[in-house]
Amino acid sequence: MGGFFGAVSKRDIALDLFFGVDYHSHLGTRRGGMAIYNPETGFHRQIHNIENSPFRTKFEGDLPDFKGRAGIGCISDFDPQPLLVQSHLGVFAIATVGFISNKDALVEQYYADGGVQFMGMSVGGINSTELVAGLINQKDSLVEGIHHVQEVVEGSMTLLILTQEGEIIAARDRMGRLPVLIGKDEEGYAVSFESFAYHKLGYADAYELGPAEIVRVTAEGYETLSPAGEEMRICAFLWTYYGYPNSNYEGVNVEVMRTRNGGIMARDEEELGILPDVDFVAGVPDTGVPHAIGYANRSGKPFARPLIKYTPTWPRSFMPTDQSVREQVAHMKQIPVPELIEGKKLLFVDDSIVRGTQFKDTVDFLWECGAKEIHIRSACPPIMFGCKYLSFSRSNSIMELLARRTIQELEGDEGQQHLEEYADRHTQRGKCLLETLREKLNVNSLGYQSIEGLLEAIGIDKSKVCTYCWTGKE
Repeated sequence: MGGFFGAVSKRDIALDLFFGVDYHSHLGTRRGGMAIYNPETGFHRQIHNIENSPFRTKFEGDLPDFKGRAGIGCISDFDPQPLLVQSHLGVFAIATVGFISNKDALVEQYYADGGVQFMGMSVGGINSTELVAGLINQKDSLVEGIHHVQEVVEGSMTLLILTQEGEIIAARDRMGRLPVLIGKDEEGYAVSFESFAYHKLGYADAYELGPAEIVRVTAEGYETLSPAGEEMRICAFLWTYYGYPNSNYEGVNVEVMRTRNGGIMARDEEELGILPDVDFVAGVPDTGVPHAIGYANRSGKPFARPLIKYTPTWPRSFMPTDQSVREQVAHMKQIPVPELIEGKKLLFVDDSIVRGTQFKDTVDFLWECGAKEIHIRSACPPIMFGCKYLSFSRSNSIMELLARRTIQELEGDEGQQHLEEYADRHTQRGKCLLETLREKLNVNSLGYQSIEGLLEAIGIDKSKVCTYCWTGKE
């Protein structure tokens, strides 16, 4: 995924930039970068690898060199950024968040339109942010160039540009799949993916960009350069998994939504008469915890923490590049509380079940610790499709997804024609999928939140929420 933060003020914003970007570290694991503009010295930029060391530790030594009243920075899961660009539109820094599914076609068209070259990367391929900058530079103004990007990119592309005038131009992707929020303090403004990042720095909510909207931000205020579009498809996974608990998107707080979501799951199971009798309800740390609290509150079952995540040395299980190492780290991070597991009937709620590998390991670990019963709930429906708009649940093969792989095992290619039925727990195929997954995961019961329950928990117009990875519908 990735995230960004920017600030422009009447005072030096280096520390705001440093902490604001650091507060997006949960969104990416590969690169961190900052760019700041000072009228006397120009642009200053630094990028570091953060795969095995946090953003904060990599950039603390750079802080003395960062002086200025306008800057942008980002955490990236993919390419190094922000980039510094010199073109007929002037010198500017640019950071992006999104996913370009038609990247190869856009590169070929760029060459066909007279584009000369891109810088090669050691891992091969072309930096997506450099491609976006190249597309912007094909037009006669930054706004026209951003419109061009919004029109031709398939997937999504949200961006920040820091100009040599010391201004920030922020643009939300065409369908508003990711958020862009503006905060205000007495001396300036901040632009952020996560609203809590500027709240913690003393900024108050000022504005949230609409889909495709382009806004100029200065120390004096902000103005819309291009109005928002009418259609929006904001990613539901922001609330279910990606977003930080303190953040708000479209006026809906992440932690509140997750707690409400767990309560809706318990309510629906109670109405269906399938609420299990357990000793404790628990969340798979960390994002499953608020869903579990909501489930426990509604069901009347005690909430407990039979598994504690050890994070001082490995804050994220997906940081190592090797899959086997990631799985081992994920296993090592889960520290049991034997008194809350041995001989107990447990219900665990997780934010999602994607490939199922680590989840199966967690279940086996609980059995080894002496659990009497294990019941599993997923806070979202079975994932049926790889995301083609962002970077969540993208796979080399759709059959890496646990639900799709299991459907293929059950019914072969014919089963792939009935995905909607398999996703509905009330149909015969849906019941068959649930029972097969329950046996595969070796648990006493298995349940998934319904798409209707998930949308109810989010609470905004369902036509404005992207649910492609569950429904396959645009």
